[in-house]
Amino acid sequence: MQTDIIQHIRKFIDLSESDVVVVNKYIKTHQLKKKEFLLQENRICNNLYFVEKGCLRMYFINKKGVEQITQFALDAWWISDYQSFINNTPSQYYIQTIEETKIVSIDSRSLDNLLIELPQLEKYFRTMMQKAVAGAQHRSKLLYEMSKEEFYFHFSTSFPEFMLRVPQYMIASYLGLTPEYLSELRKKSN
Repeated sequence: MQTDIIQHIRKFIDLSESDVVVVNKYIKTHQLKKKEFLLQENRICNNLYFVEKGCLRMYFINKKGVEQITQFALDAWWISDYQSFINNTPSQYYIQTIEETKIVSIDSRSLDNLLIELPQLEKYFRTMMQKAVAGAQHRSKLLYEMSKEEFYFHFSTSFPEFMLRVPQYMIASYLGLTPEYLSELRKKSN
C-alpha cells in the first residue's frame, strides 16, 4: 500500500517493498471529523501523528481560561506532545482537528518495535525531530525579534496555506494577537 507516509519517508531514506510491509504492520490510519480530539489535557500522549490529509492544532488553556495555540499541522506534517510521549507523563495540551483529517498514528511500543526491525528508520525519525526542534527554535527567535505586525506578515507569506485553511481567530491565537488586531493587519495587507 503506497500511502502518503510511505512517500514522505522515501524522501529521506530508501524503503524496499518488503520494508513498506513492515512499516504498515506498525502504523494505524484514522479518518477524523472536524473538531475531533486526538489528545486532551491530563491524558498521556501515546502516539505520534502524521497528517496524510487535513489540519490539526495543538493548544493549551492559559491561566485566563483562553486557548493558546502552539502548533498547527497540515498535510505531511507530524504532530504530538513529545514531552508526554517520551516521558509517559500527562499532557498539558490538546490536539484537535480543524477540518476533516486523515492521520497515521504509531504508538510508543510499535515505534520501538519498528525501529528494531528497520533500524534505518532511526534516521527518518531523528530528521523529523530535528526539523521540529529547529522550527520551534526559529519561531521562538521570531517572537522575540519581530514586532507583532512583522510576525504576522512573516507568517502569512511563509505559510499562505494556513491563511486559507485555518480560521482567523486560531491564527490570532498562534501569533499571540487578538482577533481584532489580526483583522486590522489583514486589511492593511490587502
